[in-house]
Amino acid sequence: MRVSTLFGETLRDMPADTEIVSHQTMLRAGYIRQLGAGIFSYLPLARRSLRKIEAILREEMDAIGGQEINMPVVHPAELWQKTGRWDTIDESLVRFKDRRGHDMVLAMTHEEVAADLTRTEIKSYKQLPALIYHIQTKFRDEARARGGLIRVREFVMKDSYSLDRDEAGLKLQYALHYSAYFKIGARVGLNLLAVGGDVGMMGGKVAHEFMYLTPIGEDSLVVCENCGYAANQEAAVFLKTPNTPEEAGPLTKVATPNASTIAELSDFLGIAPAGTCKAVFFMADFGPAKPAQLVTALVRGDMDVNPVLVKNHCGALNLRPAQPEEIETAGMVPGYASPVGAKVGATLVVIDDAAASANGLLAGANEPGYHLLNVKCGRDFQPDIVANIAIAVDGLPCVTCGSPLVIKRGVEVGNIFQLGTRYSTALGATFLDETGALKPVIMGSYGIGLGRLLACVAEEYRDDRGLALPMSVAPFQLSLVSLCRTVEGQSQAEALYQDLLAAGVEVLFDDRKDSSAGVKFADSELRGIPLQMVISERSMQNGGVEWKLRTGSERTIISLDSAIETVKAEISRQLAELKARTLSVPAWNE
Repeated sequence: MRVSTLFGETLRDMPADTEIVSHQTMLRAGYIRQLGAGIFSYLPLARRSLRKIEAILREEMDAIGGQEINMPVVHPAELWQKTGRWDTIDESLVRFKDRRGHDMVLAMTHEEVAADLTRTEIKSYKQLPALIYHIQTKFRDEARARGGLIRVREFVMKDSYSLDRDEAGLKLQYALHYSAYFKIGARVGLNLLAVGGDVGMMGGKVAHEFMYLTPIGEDSLVVCENCGYAANQEAAVFLKTPNTPEEAGPLTKVATPNASTIAELSDFLGIAPAGTCKAVFFMADFGPAKPAQLVTALVRGDMDVNPVLVKNHCGALNLRPAQPEEIETAGMVPGYASPVGAKVGATLVVIDDAAASANGLLAGANEPGYHLLNVKCGRDFQPDIVANIAIAVDGLPCVTCGSPLVIKRGVEVGNIFQLGTRYSTALGATFLDETGALKPVIMGSYGIGLGRLLACVAEEYRDDRGLALPMSVAPFQLSLVSLCRTVEGQSQAEALYQDLLAAGVEVLFDDRKDSSAGVKFADSELRGIPLQMVISERSMQNGGVEWKLRTGSERTIISLDSAIETVKAEISRQLAELKARTLSVPAWNE
């Protein structure tokens, strides 16, 4: 391709309203242009990079038995209504009516369609296991698109769906995807971290998220650097130690004037935070089938509530902080509240397991200026749910080895879920086993966002001059810059360009005649193409062409006769280096 005809210009000025350097760089390099909030056009350079990522995804999916299909972007609402997600997903799911008045959905994911296809195509155990995948556009009306391609509304994903007759088959396909995702990361030059994830709206029992660790990440990850435990903070657990060995004494009301926070209570009464009970109040939205309800979440005072775990355990669609009047309606006093003496049935009480097992805690007396000593769960109040609802933070002990946990930031580039039979049961995707019994197909779901993956590569591979992309992802392998001014020199540059193309090298040829050498060099660096070659009358007088790596600073002269051989050898070396990283990827251990 010639720069003189390339669609998409480089930008000299820093784009406004951009937070992340890689986003700025991709705009300046002419890779992407923003149309609206979270909606981007991919210009030729980005499109070529995405096609390379697509090729890697196809190769890795085919290698584990995948068959590529294509599923629609627009779905009848009926499928989503049968699985219950029509009512349980918020405004991020775009719903609309077609001209005939039928309810429709813009696909944000494809579990429903995959299950419906399974219903029509799978009849017998002899057809299982199976693995289907597609690379398709999706739309999710994100409340806050950010970071360029990191969080968008319209995006392209690779979705694959495993179909099995039993749990053993699901676990095998899950393990194959687990390793395949690490291979995909290695081939695009990223070191990924697999963390235990929240199943969220997808459902199922087991999920992993594949994270690129970076300070710009929007996800908080809990990591043990000693044993390797890793989980999204939304799903992480930690080792909880008992607060006291003594049995709870009698319930006793004590005056606590001007002390409503844990810190104030600890100072005033001389009780460690672990001996207190913290109450956090939410209003839970359960959708149209059930009215909203006040939720009282209880943890020990030395811990904090994890809203995601609370939402999951009580089965809510969404949580919001409760207003004081909503707390008072349940017979509790904000600042001095607890479920002790609250109106029966007025609140759903969810208590953390460490608080539930404590032998007496300090809790609110539901009277301004007073608290209760020796509050014991099960004796003084009855919880509705006992579960882990405490959030893991820096320094807490690892649940596996006891070492201090560390919080890191990351971007989720892929996820895998063991769905089980949720979708197949709802949509009638069944098969006949050897005995003639009708059973639901067991499903898994596995996704990778292409644009987000490209954004992470751009974040990892850049410097103060622009992008410096790996060979497997870069839109071209070689940037050929012509500084020739004479007709003869320009003819020689053109001949070299044609010879490189004939040899199968992907070349971006800067043939512009009205641009300075400085502009050409700056553009070549900015676009991030791995190899650079400069031809000029001066270089030819010195014996050939100037040659350098994008990530290097040393320029050498190589002969015209050896130019193609040198380029092809370096391309092979860099691709082999990336491929070698796939030889030692982690395996999933149940």
